Amino acid sequence: MATAAITAPPRTRPRKLMHFWRDGDQITHLVTLIFAASVFLVTVFLVYELWIHSGPSRAKFGFRFLTGKTWDPVAEDFGALPFIYGTVLTSFLGLLISIPLGVGAAIFLSELAPPQLSNACTFLVELLAAVPSVIFGLLAIFTLVPLMRQYIEPFLKGALGVLPLFQGPAYGVGYLTAGLVLAVMTFPFIISISREALLAVPREQREAALALGATKWESTWQVVVPYARLGILGSIFLALARALGETMAVTMVIGNRPQIVRSLLAPAYSMASVIANEFNEASDPLNLSALIEIGLALFIVTIIVNALARVLVWAVTRGAPVRGT
Repeated sequence: MATAAITAPPRTRPRKLMHFWRDGDQITHLVTLIFAASVFLVTVFLVYELWIHSGPSRAKFGFRFLTGKTWDPVAEDFGALPFIYGTVLTSFLGLLISIPLGVGAAIFLSELAPPQLSNACTFLVELLAAVPSVIFGLLAIFTLVPLMRQYIEPFLKGALGVLPLFQGPAYGVGYLTAGLVLAVMTFPFIISISREALLAVPREQREAALALGATKWESTWQVVVPYARLGILGSIFLALARALGETMAVTMVIGNRPQIVRSLLAPAYSMASVIANEFNEASDPLNLSALIEIGLALFIVTIIVNALARVLVWAVTRGAPVRGT
């Protein structure tokens, strides 16, 4: 006698819902999707707010706002080029100093220093990276600015005064001083992340180079450093992001003068500094809108720099072999 096949009753909606919540993979997928989407939503919200509130300034000045050199709240004439120039130049000076110092220190701490010395110095570097920026600004006012005004800038003027970059009076504040402060603030990031990238290189890479007759330095420079170049580039881009957005320390030592001057000794302004200095005192709607548009321009500059960084990483890794192959 044929027996009828017993089929399970169809799941009701509550059963499906309970089964969905009991499935850990589905919950994890949903939660992580929300987290990932929140990053995109925050970015869109930030751009939207900056774009909306900068509307009066964009409507009056247009693209001339980014190329204008005049910043006159009384005459309601605003141009952001001096601030863009100051931000880019001080960040460039800071990285020009901090990259060789940071990468060199990271190589020493990871490859050449004794373990006890390496651990002690690494702790100090991480402690230095946690110092608030306003502390760097205060220390610079009482130590670096007088040193620059009395000794370093007069020396540079006497030795390199024929160059336009080192002409003009020695105020102690300006592009060069701000660049030095940014170098001190960014090189702990370069040291810490580059050291971790160098320590992540497999020991077999070092041993293979030494077995082929390379010296300790040859194996470090020709094998270990190229292997860890992505981590080193990442540390440099992180330091660049810190330099572009730094506010308080730069505000305290850059001089806060909205002009474009060729001399590195001259006072200047940065995009973050002008917002910090003038936003609370700006009562005119157009002035507020111009300051918000500077924030929008800073955001755009950051996006451009990060895009260039991604292109650089792609160019470096395009022909690189995959690790482990």
